[in-house]
Amino acid sequence: MMKERCEFEVSMLLSYKYRIEPNRTQQATLAEMLSGFCDLYNAALQQRIEAYKRRGISVSYYMQSAELRALRAEIPELARWSFSAEQQVLRRLDKTFRAFFRRGHGFPRFRAKARFHAAEMRVSDGLTLHKSGKLGIVGIPGEIRVRWHRVLPSKPASAILTRQNGKWYIIFHVEVAAGERERKSSVGLDLGLQKLVALAPGDPIVRPNWTKRALRELRRRQRAIARCKRGSTRRAKRVDQLAKMHEHVANKRRDHLHKVSRALVDRYDRIAIEDLQIKPMLAKRPYLARDIHDAAWATLTAMLDYKAERAGVELIKVESSGTSSTCPRCGAVVAKPLHQRMHRCECGFVGDRHEVAAMVVHHRAFGYWPGAGQKSLSQHNGAGLTQKPLP
Repeated sequence: MMKERCEFEVSMLLSYKYRIEPNRTQQATLAEMLSGFCDLYNAALQQRIEAYKRRGISVSYYMQSAELRALRAEIPELARWSFSAEQQVLRRLDKTFRAFFRRGHGFPRFRAKARFHAAEMRVSDGLTLHKSGKLGIVGIPGEIRVRWHRVLPSKPASAILTRQNGKWYIIFHVEVAAGERERKSSVGLDLGLQKLVALAPGDPIVRPNWTKRALRELRRRQRAIARCKRGSTRRAKRVDQLAKMHEHVANKRRDHLHKVSRALVDRYDRIAIEDLQIKPMLAKRPYLARDIHDAAWATLTAMLDYKAERAGVELIKVESSGTSSTCPRCGAVVAKPLHQRMHRCECGFVGDRHEVAAMVVHHRAFGYWPGAGQKSLSQHNGAGLTQKPLP
C-alpha cells in the first residue's frame, strides 16, 4: 500500500481485487499476452547483460523504452498488445535491477513462462472500463466479465492483471482520502499463537488454526505427487490440486483476518500493537514456524495499518520485548519460559500471559492502563489497579 500526503488532506492508494471470467478464447489470448511479455522481459534482460559485458554500458529503462517502438515495428507479435503495458514490463525489469544494486545480491534472472503470471496496465490506456461493467484489453477479443462484489470508491489509475491457479483476477489501484475520528476508546493488542489477539480491555480472539485443519488433506495430496513421475501430465495435475488446496486455506485465513481487523477498527478509536520481529523469532524457535506462518501476524498488522488510516483510527506500534514478562501492578520483570501461560508476580498479581502483555502494550502506547482513563501509572496506586478485572 502506498500513501501520499499533501498540504491539506491525506490520501492513500488502496488495492481492490476482483475475479474476472474470460471465455476460452480470451483465456488463450491472455496466456499468449503474458507469454509475449515474458519474452520481452527476458530479451530486455539479455540486452542489459550483453551491453555491459561487451562494451561496459549500463542500459537504462529510458534507453530500452526508446527502442520499443522500433522493436514493435519489426516484431508484429509485440504490436498486438498495449504499448504502455509493454513499457510496464521494462519498468518491472528496471525495478528489479534497482533492488539488486540496493541490497547487493540477487542478480535478476530470466523468467520462465510458466511462472510469469502478472502484467501491469494503465486504465484508459491498454485497459478500458466499459459502461456495461466489463473490461476491454488491447489485443483481447470482446469484453471480459468482472465479478463486481464491491463498488470502486473512485476511478482507478492503474491495474494489475494476474493469473492464480488457473483463475484470472484484476487488481485496481484506487486513491482514497484518509478518514478522521474523535479519539475516545483505546485498546492494547498482543498477538499470539493460541490466542490470535489478546485485548486489553476485551475478550481474546482465538486462532482458528486453518493449516492444522487442512493438514490431513494436504499430506494426502503431497503423497499423490510423490507417487507420480517427474515431468508427467499426471504429476502436473496433482501439483495443481495441491496448489488449489493451499489457496483454499490461504483464502480462509485471509477472510478471517479481514473480519478481525475490520471489527477492531470499527470498535476502537486508538489501537496499540506490538512491533514484532518475526525473522529472529523463527530463527530462535524454528519448531513454531508452521504456527507462526498460520497466525500471519504481519498480514494482520498490514490490514490494521491501512484500515485504521482510512477510518481515522490511531495505530501505534510499541517495542515488543518484555511485554509478557512485565508485571502490570509493580512493573517488575518476571522471566518465565514459553510453556508457562500464567503470569505470577511476587507482588501477588496473577493473570493470563497474553492479557498481561496486552495491558503492557496499552500502557507503553498511551501512558495509562486500560480502563484507568488518560492518567499515568504514577497517578494510580497498586490497590486501584488490582481491583480492575482482567480482560
